[in-house]
Amino acid sequence: MTGGASGIGRETATRLAREGANVVVADVLDVEGRATVEEIESAGGTASFVETDVSDPNAVEAMVAEAVGAYESLDVAVNNAGIEGENDPTAEQTEANWDRVLDINLKGVWLCMKYELQEMAANGGGSIVNTSSIAGLSAAGAAPYAASKHGIVGLTRVAATEYAEADVRVNAVCPGVIETPMVEQAAEEIEQFVGMQPLGRMGQPEEVASAVVWLSSDEASFVTGTAYPIDGGFTAR
Repeated sequence: MTGGASGIGRETATRLAREGANVVVADVLDVEGRATVEEIESAGGTASFVETDVSDPNAVEAMVAEAVGAYESLDVAVNNAGIEGENDPTAEQTEANWDRVLDINLKGVWLCMKYELQEMAANGGGSIVNTSSIAGLSAAGAAPYAASKHGIVGLTRVAATEYAEADVRVNAVCPGVIETPMVEQAAEEIEQFVGMQPLGRMGQPEEVASAVVWLSSDEASFVTGTAYPIDGGFTAR
């Protein structure tokens, strides 16, 4: 579970643990990531923390190896780590911001899948859920963010077709405006998007976590290659 230190990631990690999963929480935020582990353990679950920069291939490979070493197999992977970056218009974006957003959001998901797919394909299958966004299905968001989130949808669909015969399912969730620390930092821009969601409110992290848990489970055994909007109707407009 990358990006498990807060928001959607923390809620998903705790939900998976309540469903009986042994959870590896991976994040660059050490204190917050360990707090997620403590929350899981205090509720009777099993979890461990691995400090991981998803844009670093060595760190990602080590994360997957540690998960397999600790719990013997990798059955479910949730690639959720991501950043928003700067919201400047396309022509005013800096190359540094472009590289940073794409490195974490898109390259990071690809690196995670690279090692997760190898492990799952060699050991009987599994389920991968990637976190994209409504920005991966529409023109919402700044150029680097939207490009990265569209890219995640593409990666998800390609991997789903490539690894179906190995019994590995790959899906994406595409949250709309969800009440998380990332959203709270962009209050002015967010008000505009909330008004465009027909349900007229922000979503909650647990509403995304519910979809991730379902996609990860055997109840979704015939579902792969999807980009699943959880957006209060935003993309239906």
